[in-house]
This record gives sequence, structure tokens and C-alpha cells, in this order.
Amino acid sequence: MLNRLLGLPINASEHGYQLDQMMEFIHWVMLVLFVGWSCFFLFTLFRFHRSRSPKADYYGVKSKASTHIEFMVVLVEAVFLLGFAIPLWGKRVNGTQPDQDFTRVRVIAEQFSWNFHYSGKDGIFGRQKIELVTTANPLGIDYTDPSAKDDIIVKNETHIPVNKNVIFDISSKDVVHSFALKAMRIAQDATPGLVIPMWFKPVKTGSFEIVCGQLCGTNHYAMKGTLVVDTPEAYEEWLTEMAQLSAAAQPTAPATPAAEPAPAQ
Repeated sequence: MLNRLLGLPINASEHGYQLDQMMEFIHWVMLVLFVGWSCFFLFTLFRFHRSRSPKADYYGVKSKASTHIEFMVVLVEAVFLLGFAIPLWGKRVNGTQPDQDFTRVRVIAEQFSWNFHYSGKDGIFGRQKIELVTTANPLGIDYTDPSAKDDIIVKNETHIPVNKNVIFDISSKDVVHSFALKAMRIAQDATPGLVIPMWFKPVKTGSFEIVCGQLCGTNHYAMKGTLVVDTPEAYEEWLTEMAQLSAAAQPTAPATPAAEPAPAQ
């Protein structure tokens, strides 16, 4: 309830409730601290008003109560960090990826958009070559590779099925970005030269916003996308439609770069 009042979007992932519970607990503790310190501040204004204490006391507080209160605040914060935050972080980072049936999508960030690469019906991603990267072929897909014939490339909108594990393999073509899904309670940096997996299970259908959580340039604010969680039937229909569009957009000429003419003798 408190998270909703503070504007936190609805949770749509299987693991998100754990983060929501921790954040709500922390917010309640912060509220208690805020009220407590505010009351203490008002008490000091009243207790040590000039009319009641015309002469300054240079010895300060002699009671140990404030020390005990500060120690309890530090202890509670340590419990949050060591008992909740670090274990949850470790489970997402060092935990085993889902070994059961899952959907795998490559996410390639660039200023200022998101490219999504699906392997198609054969389940094998086509070969990529950096020398083939062009405006028309932003991921450098080598369409002479038979595995690339059914690959699907979409920009700024990705679809995944509900109630099924999904793995996003995240990388970047230029600078560091961050693939952030607030509704799924998860985010991962997109780093040039690295492919970093991020996995979760969506449990609600609908459209959810994708944002870049890392300052990446002048148009960082506009680097947004859409994550659509479909029913299994709607997801298969979308894949079929995108496969047809991707096949029609593939170049008919060989995908290898043209050889440079030999220098004159």
C-alpha cells in the first residue's frame, strides 16, 4: 500500500514481490525515523529555548540515550543491507540461470534506441560481423548464414510470453547504457564489448516501459522502448508476423562487403 502511494509501478514479475516487501519495510522505518527525529527536534526547540536556558551549556548532553538511538539506527541499516539487499542482489547476479524452457532475446543498445534480436524458429542466432553493420543492418547480420534466414530484428519494442522464463542477453554498440524494466523490478547495464544476461519471469500481461537507467548522451531522456507481455498464443502470432516482415526486409544481394579494387600497378 505504501509503495503504491509513493508511485511505485505495479509489479509484473515473479521475483518482484521480494523487492517490494523490502522497500515497503524500509519506507515504514524511514517514516518512523522521520517522525521520531522531528519530534525530538521540536522538543529541543521547546526545552532549550532562550527563555528557559539563557546561559549556554558547553558540556552538552550527558545522557547515553542519543548514543543508543544512533547505534540502533546503524544496526537496522546493517540488517537491511546484509540481511536483505545483498542476498537479493546476489541471487539475481550469481544465481543459476533458469535451466528449464525459456525465451532468449538479444538486446543491443545504441544511442538512442534498443535493438532486439530473436533467433527465429530454428532457435539459432545468425552469425554477426562488425563489418556488415550499416543503417539498414544495424546488428551486422550475415544473411549468407543459413541460421540467419529466420532471425527477427525489431527496434524499441520487444514481446515475450507470460509465465515463462526469459533471458535478455544485453550488450551495447557505443557507450554504457542500462536496460531498466521498472515493472519487472530489474535492470542491467549494457556495456560495450560484454554480453550480460538478465533473467526473470513475467506474471502479468500488458505493455510496460523500457528506459535507459544510465546517462548516455544528449538524448538520453528519449531512449525508451516498450516491453509487451503476451499470452502464448498472441506471442506466437506476433513471432509469425515479425518473421514474415523480417524475411521481406532481408537483402537479396550477398551480405559480404564488396572487395576494394586492386591498386594500379
